[in-house]
Amino acid sequence: MELKARFDEENNINWAKKLEKAGCHVIYGLVGLKTHSKITLVVRREEDGIRRYVHLGTGNYNDSTARLYTDLGLMTCNPQIGEDATAVFNMLSGYSEPLHWNKLVVAPIWLRARFLKMIRRETRNAAAGKPAHIIAKMNSLCDKEVIAALYEASCAGVTIQLIVRGICSLKAGVPGLSEKITVRSIVGNFLEHARIFYFENDGSPELYLGSADWMPRNLDKRVEIMFPVEDEKLLERIMHVLKIQLEDNVKTHILQPDGTWEKPDKRGKTLINCQEQFCEEASLYVRAELGRLDPAGSRVFIPTESQG
Repeated sequence: MELKARFDEENNINWAKKLEKAGCHVIYGLVGLKTHSKITLVVRREEDGIRRYVHLGTGNYNDSTARLYTDLGLMTCNPQIGEDATAVFNMLSGYSEPLHWNKLVVAPIWLRARFLKMIRRETRNAAAGKPAHIIAKMNSLCDKEVIAALYEASCAGVTIQLIVRGICSLKAGVPGLSEKITVRSIVGNFLEHARIFYFENDGSPELYLGSADWMPRNLDKRVEIMFPVEDEKLLERIMHVLKIQLEDNVKTHILQPDGTWEKPDKRGKTLINCQEQFCEEASLYVRAELGRLDPAGSRVFIPTESQG
């Protein structure tokens, strides 16, 4: 229960008191660290034994922002992720620090090193003439060490496409420094809030979602979780999200080498508004699902009449 969550302090304190009064064990986080991860763990005893269900997300469990922010989440009963999720809550409650992680990458101890390792792996691959590509979407980018690693990757030939909604301290498209880096910001009806990280990895792509931006406060001063997306269908869906956002030419601004932002040239091009397209796709998906469940579209419930 995060008592320092911006705009939610009073709600969280009230809920914490109600939960404790009802007999729940409420954990208030770790001293000196803001808990910014978004994770839910449900443990169930089922016919074939104990099963753990985990939800991991990029957005808060907040009914107001859920209507305004664009976020992504993963629901899974993968045993390894379930084991990691249990370790996260044990860590937050002060019981233990895990010796290793199966799938999750957690800040403030492990996440920075993992990001730098994956960026530098792309750098080595590019230097060796192998496929090398990074796509990263986040709220803000201002961590000096990460920016330096991205500059080094660009100079080695790594194609880097960044979608950064807010603060960006990196300079894009500067000759001899960041020629292979592009940065775009999407500002639409909804607030872009998801964090997505894609690494080409020499033809064996890795894709992660998470709660952390590339900022010192996220990597060093908060409890954050990054998690892999490994299911092929889910990978395709998230890559589709990235593809459409990189093609958006209506709500996008592109960072110039001099630090200014410019709208893309739309002359002679098909207009693409990524947020509107995703809303339309979601509506089509729901209608298709309803049609699949009730092909005739004529489900009728008829009450049983009295036989007397």
